[in-house]
Amino acid sequence: MPLASIPSPSQGVWYLGPIPLRAYAFCIILGVVAAVIIGERRWRARGGAPGTVTDLAVWAVPFGLVGGRLYHVITDWQLYFGPDAVNEPIEALFIWNGGLGIWGAIALGAVGVWIGCRRRGISLSAMADTLAPGIVIAQAIGRWGNYFNQELFGGPTDLPWGLEIDPGRPGTVPGELTYHPTFLYESLWDLALGLVLIWVGRRFVLRHGRLFALYVAGYTLGRFWIEGMRVDPAHEILGLRLNQWTSIVIFIGAVVYFYATRNKTTEESLGVDVAPADAADPSDPADPSDAADPADEDETRAEPGDEVETTAAARADDDPDPAHLRGEADQEELDRDRTGEDQTDEDKAGRDETSGEGKAAEPVPDRGAGQR
Repeated sequence: MPLASIPSPSQGVWYLGPIPLRAYAFCIILGVVAAVIIGERRWRARGGAPGTVTDLAVWAVPFGLVGGRLYHVITDWQLYFGPDAVNEPIEALFIWNGGLGIWGAIALGAVGVWIGCRRRGISLSAMADTLAPGIVIAQAIGRWGNYFNQELFGGPTDLPWGLEIDPGRPGTVPGELTYHPTFLYESLWDLALGLVLIWVGRRFVLRHGRLFALYVAGYTLGRFWIEGMRVDPAHEILGLRLNQWTSIVIFIGAVVYFYATRNKTTEESLGVDVAPADAADPSDPADPSDAADPADEDETRAEPGDEVETTAAARADDDPDPAHLRGEADQEELDRDRTGEDQTDEDKAGRDETSGEGKAAEPVPDRGAGQR
């Protein structure tokens, strides 16, 4: 017995009346929430519309869960359908009992993201780069579900951080009580990778899925050596576990993609909706469009034969003030009413000659006759 060790939880399921509350499911949910929060912050910082990542999660999460379960059941079919299966076939649907293949979860989850991006006009590569750090941090959180289920541990060890596993569980060795906590190794690796990706994304301009390719390469690199430490039953090819071969293939693919897109600089669509200019109200003084008011266009494009109204400044320069003329005429009528005397034509003519108003007053009744 080592001097120090990590104890395993006594249980991974709690009951709220008849409702089971499973730690494995809570770890997955917390991981999804963390991925969405990180993704939302990064997407807004890139200029995307708020709420986009949350909307895409509606597609990605169900697809990812189905894909992860399918990969697990396909690669470990003998656990459910073999002649010596330890589980009933119906238990292949019991996702809460553990058993999610990350390869299937990422692959089918990407299909869900692609559907959501296509519906919103968003570049898949732009969204992949945005989500990469959040995805790997979600994996770091989700791995703690293996801790509560006492599964996916490594070989026996006497190290102070050895994990206590109940005797009789798959992969245990008689007489050994502590094992390598591979779930913890992978969780720490994923967390460190997520922080590195965030730093790289800020330090360098990596677009067109290159940051996502770094995530894939970094994860598969760590998964390869951690997978080699596990002792749970698995298919082997040439002395390597199936997941190790998968890591090799995917690692090579990620590196090739990263190199092949090194010079790609085309613009990626963020799917931000912009209202068309003709949809704005031209009467709105806050209208950002450059469309001219129709009345202004009529004035600027008036033809020589069209009737237009001159401005007050133009009238002041060309003619006497008609309001002033009307005011004097009104005063004259008032004087006639007071005196009761009829002015003769000679008096009118004399006054006109002395005041110079006879000719100037003529335009007053003709103002609307069509000035040019």
